[in-house]
Amino acid sequence: MRATLAGLSLRDIEYAVAVASTLHFGRAAQACGVSQPALSEQLRKLEDLLGVRLFERGHAGVRITPRGAELLRQAGRVAAEARGLLELARTVSAPLTGQLHLGAISTLGPYYLPHVLRHAREAFPQLQLRLTEGQTTVLLDGLRNGDLDAALIATAEPSDGLDDAELFFEPFHLVCPVTHRLAGLPDVTLQDLAGDDLMLLEDGHCLRDQALALCQSTAGQARHATGLETLWHMIAAGEGYSLLPALSLNGRAAMRDLVVTRHLDDPAAGRAVRLVWRSTDPRGGDFLVLARSLRSAVPAGVAVRG
Repeated sequence: MRATLAGLSLRDIEYAVAVASTLHFGRAAQACGVSQPALSEQLRKLEDLLGVRLFERGHAGVRITPRGAELLRQAGRVAAEARGLLELARTVSAPLTGQLHLGAISTLGPYYLPHVLRHAREAFPQLQLRLTEGQTTVLLDGLRNGDLDAALIATAEPSDGLDDAELFFEPFHLVCPVTHRLAGLPDVTLQDLAGDDLMLLEDGHCLRDQALALCQSTAGQARHATGLETLWHMIAAGEGYSLLPALSLNGRAAMRDLVVTRHLDDPAAGRAVRLVWRSTDPRGGDFLVLARSLRSAVPAGVAVRG
């Protein structure tokens, strides 16, 4: 006999997804705007309805059960689709209005998002951007589970249920101390970059992998920084060189006597910045409109391709 949806509540699914995300009943209840006892009781009813224990509760905390893992992945997809239904209802008569949760990788956000905000305020005055930053994998996970509507990333074209539009190509520049061996070269090529004083970001940043792919070095030789601003300061202190994206070069007057920035003699040395969103999101057409608008007004230092 075909199962019915009687007794299955989207609100209960939202509770389950929140607990799976936080692994904490109290934080999940706070995020959902309910009391912890109410959330716990509804989750017990959901587990009884499904006939599967989704969570293991104990003194060590909350764990997702092996049988519950696949169900919770599906629950995340159901919750994301339900949010999409609500957003479609809000925007069906006026695209690019209301709230849009936009993520950006942390090596791009501080340098590009101010431009996005100014442009969006003028081009789409009814659009309310809600911004977040993170590493690429975190942003893509946020897209797939519905926490984000769109994201700005700088890796190869994503797949697995995501659509994208390239906004611009951002060149990399050599940044090194004024006393560095590379500072005095008349032209800098990728072959000049071999050395044991390459500076990189920590694991998880796509910029780290992109710099390693271009430089004749290995991760084992490189020194590491936790963030792009820290990397700038370490270079200014004379600790080594790196390849940094063009937009991060702006506003560095205070470092003018400490660092040298140079163009690279290689047109492929850079990264493609993309806007990505879920393929199933009914606002796909709106995101294409947003991408075309952003492509029409890119900041100085980057190039629109195609």
